[in-house]
Amino acid sequence: MKDPRIFIIHIRDCIARIETYTEAGKSAFFSDLRTQDAVIRNLETMADATQQLPELWKNEYSEIDWRKVADFRNFLAHQYLDLSLKIIWEVVKTDVPALKVCIESMADKFWNDGD
Repeated sequence: MKDPRIFIIHIRDCIARIETYTEAGKSAFFSDLRTQDAVIRNLETMADATQQLPELWKNEYSEIDWRKVADFRNFLAHQYLDLSLKIIWEVVKTDVPALKVCIESMADKFWNDGD
């Protein structure tokens, strides 16, 4: 099994990309298919990486609904014809920042010992 800290790196990278891709704002996001594709792909990768984090770590951060994150990944991957850009934008502006805070805290807590 991979060192679970590698998934923190993947999550951080995805969050940084999402932030960069959406920094031009809502109108730019809604009008650019490439940006939409890039954001959706990074949301999917990010959510998938959260599933690889140890349960012990996730249990320490119960403010995140980890099951909902996993379900969202599955929705992105399998229900792509039903995606709503409004929902994607809300996730980017509401849920991703909350996850970022959690992941940074998780990294601070578990980075050195990996436990």
